[in-house]
Amino acid sequence: MKSVAEILRAKSHTHLFGVEPTTTVLEAALLMAEKDIGALVVMQGGELVGIVTERDFVRRVAALERSAYATTIEEVMTSNLFVVTPRDSNQYCMQLMTEKNLRHLPVLDNGKLVGLLSIRDLVRDITAEQESLIQHLEQYIRGA
Repeated sequence: MKSVAEILRAKSHTHLFGVEPTTTVLEAALLMAEKDIGALVVMQGGELVGIVTERDFVRRVAALERSAYATTIEEVMTSNLFVVTPRDSNQYCMQLMTEKNLRHLPVLDNGKLVGLLSIRDLVRDITAEQESLIQHLEQYIRGA
């Protein structure tokens, strides 16, 4: 069972992209498209205050027919966050994401944002772990 710290170290894309609460939805959407990412952390004064995802844009902007030019991130972001630490396990994160219907988890170490974990990161990690276990079991069965 891997820790969040190990998963973050193995990620190919480790740069965190963020916006301020006053950023417009259009600016944030353009940044996400440019960086090919599905979520942005929302920072204010160096502190994590929320997260905004593609799903937020669809559900809280497009579906309500709001203007992406006039709507700020503060109006559509999720501010009641579930977070994990670098010491938490991949299984704990998967359980939390499944139970709370989350796709992204900010990672805080002593209150400081150190990473963002996606459901894709966890699926990759757990799949690799299971493949390794299967190989070991097959070798054991064959007596190798």
